[in-house]
Amino acid sequence: MKPLDVLFEDNHILVVNKPSGLLVQGDETGDKPLSELAKEYIKEKYQKPGNVFMGVVHRLDRPVSGVVLLAKTSKALARLNEQFSSRKTQKVYWALTLRAPQPESGTLVHWLVKDAARNITKAHPSERPGSQRAELSYSLLKAEGNKFLIEVRPITGRPHQIRVQLASLKCPIIGDLKYGAPEPLPNKSICLHARELGFEHPVSKEWLTVQAPPPKIAAWQPFQG
Repeated sequence: MKPLDVLFEDNHILVVNKPSGLLVQGDETGDKPLSELAKEYIKEKYQKPGNVFMGVVHRLDRPVSGVVLLAKTSKALARLNEQFSSRKTQKVYWALTLRAPQPESGTLVHWLVKDAARNITKAHPSERPGSQRAELSYSLLKAEGNKFLIEVRPITGRPHQIRVQLASLKCPIIGDLKYGAPEPLPNKSICLHARELGFEHPVSKEWLTVQAPPPKIAAWQPFQG
């Protein structure tokens, strides 16, 4: 496993650029997640004996890359959890698709129903029993050849929200077979990247904005600059 790509760190928080394929938190696969790797990183860097606290504030889907914020103390975790639950953070994602969205910018509102057994979410145009309202804004940033870079700003944070809502525009994310992409990428990732996270520091109260460069794989190459 490569070393963590640390974007920001102080006594209270750790922000990393998560690679695609890495779990944020452990699951039934038993694969080592980002939270454990972060503990190992702190233990080694600061020669800490005993247990290291590392709180998971939010998650990205396994095939998604980008900014992940972790808390080094329980106080920081509680304060950051409150920010996320009350939607005081600002999230920006980049998605690559093989079609330009029509219109090129706008707002999408759907009601999402998750099928937990199949780990897939369906988007409906109106409210359904058990559904959750999902909203995001999007805009086309750049086109290179047959690839289109879409910036997405989610207003809600629902499972698979960006993936299923872009698919509803007939713009499935490159590599995302689950939501209609025609073929997988060689590394099994999808071209959805948590580009930027803005939040209030849990202790200093300063507003921080952290950006993560997109993955260094061929699909993202035209958009690296």
